[in-house]
Amino acid sequence: MTKPPIILIVGPTAVGKTELAICLAERLNGEIVSADSRLFYRGMDIGTAKPSQAETMRVPHHLIDIVNPDETLSLAVFQEMAREVISQIHSRGKLPFLVGGTGQYVRAVTEGWTPPAVQPDARLRNVLETLQEQQGKEWLYEKLKILDPVAASAIDLRNVRRTIRALEVIFTTGKKFSEQRGQSDSPYHLVTVGLNRPRAELYQRVDERIEKMFADGLIDEVRGLLNKGYSPLLPSMSAIGYRECVSVVQGSMTMEQAKAEMKRLTRVFVRRQANWFKESDPNIRWFDPSSENILNEIETHIRNSLQS
Repeated sequence: MTKPPIILIVGPTAVGKTELAICLAERLNGEIVSADSRLFYRGMDIGTAKPSQAETMRVPHHLIDIVNPDETLSLAVFQEMAREVISQIHSRGKLPFLVGGTGQYVRAVTEGWTPPAVQPDARLRNVLETLQEQQGKEWLYEKLKILDPVAASAIDLRNVRRTIRALEVIFTTGKKFSEQRGQSDSPYHLVTVGLNRPRAELYQRVDERIEKMFADGLIDEVRGLLNKGYSPLLPSMSAIGYRECVSVVQGSMTMEQAKAEMKRLTRVFVRRQANWFKESDPNIRWFDPSSENILNEIETHIRNSLQS
C-alpha cells in the first residue's frame, strides 16, 4: 500500500518558513499543519511570530491557538492531534504541509515515534520542583546533562517543565530519556525541505523580527496576559520574549535590555535547532530562501519527489 504523502518544511527561526510554506501550499493544493509548539497558545501572537489573519486566510492552517496559556499539550497528545488532522487533509484530496522549527514535535509525527509511556509521578515531580526552586534551573539542567546529554542538548535551559519531565522519566525507568522514544517506520511518504541562510544573514533577520515585535506591541500583549490573571511562572510565559517582557512590565528590566536578551537567547535557540535538522542529513533537501527562483525550485523538487 502506498504511503500518503506529506511535505515537511523545516529550518531555524526567522529563516522564512511561514511565507514560503503558504506560497507552496497555494501552488500545490495544500493545507498547513503547524509543528511549532509556541503557536499552540491563544493570545500569544506577537512574541511567537504567529501567522497573521491575512496569511491564514490564504490557505487553511491547523494546530494554532489550540490551548490557553495556562494549559499544557503533551508530545503524545500533539502527535495524535497532528496525525488526525493530516488524515483529514488527505481525505479532502489535499496535500499536508507540516511546518515548524520544534524538532521534537516534527519528528514525533513523521518518524513513527512512540513517546515514553511513563505516567507522571506527583511525588517525584514535587521533589524535582523543590530542587529547582532551591538550587535553580541551571543546577537541574546540569544534572540532566550528566545523566542524558543527548536529551539535554534538545531542551532549552529555560524550559524547566521539559527538564523535569526528562529527569522524571529517567529516575522512574532507570534509562536515558533520549533512548526511550520507540520508533517505527514513518507512516508517510515524506518530502523534507530544509531552509537555511548564512548565519550572519539569519541573525540579522532575527534582530529585525525582534525589533518588529516590540513595534507591534509585544509589551502590551504580555501586560494583557498578566492582567487576565496568567502567572508569569507558567511554562508558556517562559518562552523567549515573554519572560523578558514580564521583567519590563514589572520594572526589573528596560526595553533595550529585553531586546538584547531576546536577541542573545534566539541565537542560542537557532543553534539548538540545528541539532535536530542537520545539513548532512541525506533525507533533507536544503534550499536558500533568498534564491531568486526559490519557489519554482522547491515546487519542482516536491513534484519530482512525489512521483518517485
